[in-house]
Amino acid sequence: MDTTAKLWDIQNGEEVFTLTGHSAEIISLSFNTLGNRIITGSFDHTVAVWEADTGRKVYTLIGHCAEISSALFNWDCSLILTGSMDKTCMLWDATNGKCVATLTGHDDEILDSCFDYTGKLIATASADGTARVFSAATRKCITKLEGHEGEISKISFNPQGNHLLTGSADKTARIWDAQTGQCLQILEGHTDEIFSCAFNYKGNIIITGSKDNTCRIWR
Repeated sequence: MDTTAKLWDIQNGEEVFTLTGHSAEIISLSFNTLGNRIITGSFDHTVAVWEADTGRKVYTLIGHCAEISSALFNWDCSLILTGSMDKTCMLWDATNGKCVATLTGHDDEILDSCFDYTGKLIATASADGTARVFSAATRKCITKLEGHEGEISKISFNPQGNHLLTGSADKTARIWDAQTGQCLQILEGHTDEIFSCAFNYKGNIIITGSKDNTCRIWR
């Protein structure tokens, strides 16, 4: 199993450098919004932050006791959010790599997590079939999203931050009110698990991807 990440030059398709250091497969990776840091989350239970222009490892986030499922920066690059199979999410100070909070409450593995575009809200999706919304400032749970009949593999905010989209093993995607947790709409049509879903940049179109080998676009 390859335990590396690679940075590529999109102009010529050539490899710039390889990020080495993890001891298990890398399941999550992304840039921060400034483009000067890369984050990688691994099944080795750790998350690493790298300099994008040199490939140097800045620090390693150690604290989870199971595989990492998601890892990302907030919009202003001040915080890092990590989700894990240990049923928790952790918030880290992006300047020094120190843990500032642990978000708990789920009864099973965290499969996905995200910030809204302002960085004020955090959403978590779990194999327990529920999602939760937390305040990034207080670290308190604001609302719980209940209704799916299977694990939730993907969660995302719309650009406006008032709605959430979830995709589930129950073959449906759902749109929720991010403040109240009310289910606003159920998107039905896939014949197998939904693994991915997202709003477009305006928030008026949704795409879902499923194990049934299809993607669907919803308006």
